[in-house]
Amino acid sequence: MFSYWDVTIKLALGLLTIILQINLSGKSNLAPISALDQVQNYVLGAIVGGMIYSTSVTVLQYILVLLIWTILVLVLRFMTHHNRYLKSLIDGKPQLLIKDGELMVATALKNGMSANDLAFRLRTEGITDIRYVKRAVLEQNGQLTITQVGDDTIKYPLIIDGQLNADALATSDHDLAWLTSQLEAQHYQISDIYLGTYTNHQLLLFPYQH
Repeated sequence: MFSYWDVTIKLALGLLTIILQINLSGKSNLAPISALDQVQNYVLGAIVGGMIYSTSVTVLQYILVLLIWTILVLVLRFMTHHNRYLKSLIDGKPQLLIKDGELMVATALKNGMSANDLAFRLRTEGITDIRYVKRAVLEQNGQLTITQVGDDTIKYPLIIDGQLNADALATSDHDLAWLTSQLEAQHYQISDIYLGTYTNHQLLLFPYQH
């Protein structure tokens, strides 16, 4: 029998679970930047929306489902933060779309991007001629990070979450030996760095706080 009390309890529990997941997963979940963020939101919304009106699902069963999904999300998030290969598999990785004015058509097609979509995105960035694009990277969330010819600022980090971004390092015209020497001079290793960027010919390091 349909009960407004059950619906109210389920809605309240669903709301609390959403707040809990956002606080445990980080504020980035409010504006998803990875596949895991989006899947987490979609599935949680489907669980709450699909079960609150179902009289065959008890409140206890509803709680267990929410608990299981929350645990799965937290485990996956922990694993992706500590395993670069799993992170690449689940969240994907940035892909080079334009390099020195040359468009990687195969990369665009692989990501389901039509020529019209690409032209629109470039226009929104003020780009009308691909030849003047030094480097354009398609991010995991579908956004473009663009460096124009004559722009010496590398807009992409060399180190992310303690892991090397080899593509950005190559674009900066430096190699691993240079980066290693720069880190050793400050008594760091790559795994010690939360974020490392190369801007205006200067390496900026933001280490984890131990």
